[in-house]
Amino acid sequence: MVQRKIKRCCIDVNEYVFKPVAIPFKELEAQLLTKEEVTVLYYADYFGLKQVEAAKKMGISQSSYSRDLRIARKKIATALFENQAIKFDSEPELDKKKEVIL
Repeated sequence: MVQRKIKRCCIDVNEYVFKPVAIPFKELEAQLLTKEEVTVLYYADYFGLKQVEAAKKMGISQSSYSRDLRIARKKIATALFENQAIKFDSEPELDKKKEVIL
């Protein structure tokens, strides 16, 4: 995984894994979503923010935000259509205590 140089504001996820019902986790492949990827999905798909505005809130460039959003959506789609689990990274890449600005 590439270590990012820019500190990002990220949200905390209450759950660790989201998986299909009635299939044991040990039998599933999993897609790992980083806190950054969860945060871009949160801003884009839950709040419906424009990329420029959301990127500003996270303290990153719009192109970085767009790339993270594309990667996150691809992982979610893969997990849904291939019956995989979605694991949420429990540790942020750089800054554990950053607050999300809404």
